[in-house]
Amino acid sequence: MDLSGINEELAEIEGQINDILRALSNGFQKLEKIKDASRRSRQLEELTDKMRDCKRLIKDFERLVKEEEATNSRDTIKMLNDRKQSMIKELNSYVALKKQQQSENKRVDLFEGAGAVDNGYEENVMLASSMTNQQLVDHGNHLLDETDQAIERSKQTVQSTINVGAETAAALKAQTEQMSRIVNELDSIHFSIKKASKLVKEIGRQVATDKCIMAMLCLIVIGVIAIIIVKIVNPHNKDIADIPGLAPPVNRRLLWLRD
Repeated sequence: MDLSGINEELAEIEGQINDILRALSNGFQKLEKIKDASRRSRQLEELTDKMRDCKRLIKDFERLVKEEEATNSRDTIKMLNDRKQSMIKELNSYVALKKQQQSENKRVDLFEGAGAVDNGYEENVMLASSMTNQQLVDHGNHLLDETDQAIERSKQTVQSTINVGAETAAALKAQTEQMSRIVNELDSIHFSIKKASKLVKEIGRQVATDKCIMAMLCLIVIGVIAIIIVKIVNPHNKDIADIPGLAPPVNRRLLWLRD
């Protein structure tokens, strides 16, 4: 029965739910063929998002059905509730299938509990046939709530990982900047040492030059003094020229004869 004659919004929501349920069916079939663990995890995340959207739409469908109870017959309301229960059952089967797939992706040390999960799932399917509609709704909502909580925990874990990564990146950046400053300081010290070494060499050359000049001056002074002494001691030595500004020696014998 087409729901557009009862409520167009109900018909639109039912169409969206059916599209999601078909996408979930195709997604889980595709998941069985994926062998890579990371790709399986991404596929499960996409399917979980679709299940969350489906749960929200089923709640909207249930709200609209309650609003239609006052304006429609009991048979119509029963038909709407039956469709809702059918959608909830199908969604619950995908929720259980998702849990089963998650358990298969765990480590080998967790595989011992896989049989208990499968047995629990079969028991749930057997009990579902004996549940009332309201019990099925409550059970489905409970499973969906558990799924939402698991998603929130995963988001918190991802956020914590992102925060740790950001803190690590900030610490690495600070250390990199510190290392850059140290390198710059080492370059400055190396430049200063090189400049000081060059200055010391220049000072050494200047001191050596000054010493040479002083030595030459000393030699000149010593030579002049030696010439003066020789000239005084032996004034008749013709090999030594007269020193300018120095008076010739007086002949003492002549002075004695005149007396």
